[in-house]
Amino acid sequence: MNRRPQLLTAREEEILRAIRHSIQDRGEALSVGQLARELGLRSLASVAYHRANLEERGALVRDGRSWQSCRLTG
Repeated sequence: MNRRPQLLTAREEEILRAIRHSIQDRGEALSVGQLARELGLRSLASVAYHRANLEERGALVRDGRSWQSCRLTG
């Protein structure tokens, strides 16, 4: 069953796309700081906020404490 929400914001889609590419290329997701640099964002808190929303909505699952251990659900 696909638990991914039907409607994601443009920023959430951008974050998921960056995470997907990182997992494909490196075998793990980007850290919050790496993701902020990749997307050209200044605020680490903003990236963490969006990732937490994606996790809460079921688009991401963290396997450990680190965001680099997250995986996509859909």
